[in-house]
Amino acid sequence: MATSVNPYLIFNGNCEEAFLFYKSVFGGEFPYIGKFKDMPAGEDGGCAQISEKDANRVMHVSLPIGNTILMGSDSNDQSGDVVFGGNFSVSINVESAAEGDRIFNGLSAGGTIYMPMNKTFWGAYFGMFKDKFGISWMVNFDENQPGNN
Repeated sequence: MATSVNPYLIFNGNCEEAFLFYKSVFGGEFPYIGKFKDMPAGEDGGCAQISEKDANRVMHVSLPIGNTILMGSDSNDQSGDVVFGGNFSVSINVESAAEGDRIFNGLSAGGTIYMPMNKTFWGAYFGMFKDKFGISWMVNFDENQPGNN
């Protein structure tokens, strides 16, 4: 199996809501979604005591998107809340401008658009935004690739 890089997103209690939203845009199914309450106590580095507040938070979820798997979880009392920053984005490369528009419009709904989908000087159809959950995304269609003219 080849090495792959998969984005892993951590949320402060709304991971399931976020992943259901992402699934509504990309389609597909979750091969696995587990809650902290499903994890055996003391299991190899597992959580000691899970609070009632954390029990229904997502321990792990994955959503295949093309050859990538978008993964995520919620924070918990032991790890503390995450502080969202501008130090990462999820970059999605699409096969057509129409698919780019569909993904961009779907994921940016309720979010903040930084750069609308548009042709760029480097030959791509590209846009950037932060979704309603605080995650930064880039959508890219390489128009000048062989077969895309």
